[in-house]
Amino acid sequence: MTSFVKLPAVRKSKKGNLPNLIIIGAQKCGTTSMHYYLSYHPQITMSREKELNFFIQERNWHKGIEWYKSNFNSEAKVRGETSPNYTNFPSWSGVPERMHSVVPETRLIYIVRDPIDRIIAHYIHYYAEGLEHRKLSDALKDFNNNIYVCRSKYYMQLEQYLNYFSKSNILITTLEDLYSHRLQTLQEVFRFLDVDDSFYNRKFFKIKHKSNYKRRKNLIGLAISQIPGINIVERLPFDIREKVKTLIYFPFSHKIELPVLENNLRQELIDYLRDDINCLREFTCYNFESWCV
Repeated sequence: MTSFVKLPAVRKSKKGNLPNLIIIGAQKCGTTSMHYYLSYHPQITMSREKELNFFIQERNWHKGIEWYKSNFNSEAKVRGETSPNYTNFPSWSGVPERMHSVVPETRLIYIVRDPIDRIIAHYIHYYAEGLEHRKLSDALKDFNNNIYVCRSKYYMQLEQYLNYFSKSNILITTLEDLYSHRLQTLQEVFRFLDVDDSFYNRKFFKIKHKSNYKRRKNLIGLAISQIPGINIVERLPFDIREKVKTLIYFPFSHKIELPVLENNLRQELIDYLRDDINCLREFTCYNFESWCV
């Protein structure tokens, strides 16, 4: 399916400095860690600001292609960015169409995880940032067009891209594999990107995982966007950024209780998501054996 996309008014693009890799999500599925790991490969550069959100009409599309290009090193073989909001249909629509109009040959990485675990992590993230004040059961009262549930309908999100990008340009991997089989997973990604898959960096395993930091963050409730200077912090290199965030968050924080998903609600979610996840299984030929759906 093709249709006309009006590009933002910009000067003529310089060849070679648009991205050829985009990590499209999913939210709370290890995209930050993947961005971090890939940035160490000598043939890959990842944008310093992780979430550019350029292809979202309501976010940064108006800034134009020259702004987008300015985030990438034109000399690198692989130039990448990571924006989990790119798989937030129907809240953000038209993303794959705009993406294809600008970088039609780009390779896409979609990281997924147990869909119920992702929903809970998403809720905790919003609650911790002061964006959610309801109980978990109230936030999940209606599954249709629910901000938490839709992002766990992985095949529905993927379908939006299959209208524009070929299957060979899309790699699907899991958070579970990134955690448990990190080197093998990264080697698969390197082969997909056609870079040296023998590359190894001790920083892949220097810390057990960024989720340890995120878990601490998730136990606090605060309006992060209201902390002075937080937007500047997001532009720092990953290693420094996470340490600075740790120092900034806690003086503004207070502990919250982790939510518990009631068994009957869990089963309703499983039943609701089953068809979508089965379509993903069929598409990927991957069993996702550890998932509850």
